[in-house]
Amino acid sequence: MPRVAVEENNRMSLRIHPDDKALLMRAVAYEHTGLTDFVLRNAIQAAKAVIAQAEQVSLSERDSLRVLEALENPPAPNAKLLAAANDLPVL
Repeated sequence: MPRVAVEENNRMSLRIHPDDKALLMRAVAYEHTGLTDFVLRNAIQAAKAVIAQAEQVSLSERDSLRVLEALENPPAPNAKLLAAANDLPVL
């Protein structure tokens, strides 16, 4: 019989090799914490690092200077931009 999806299910099941679980349990013992806390803390830290790396934009020195130049001295708006601005509703 299929399981019914629960809207607020805060559980996650993992299958883990016994050697890996023993390693985690050893680390948990050294930190005097629970397995769930240890795994969550480290998984969340790793997830944040992955997201930060993926969402970070890196520019070369030349490109950084071009962005700064465009911010300090923006080009004049072209006809297409002016037309789009004129089509905006007045607040």
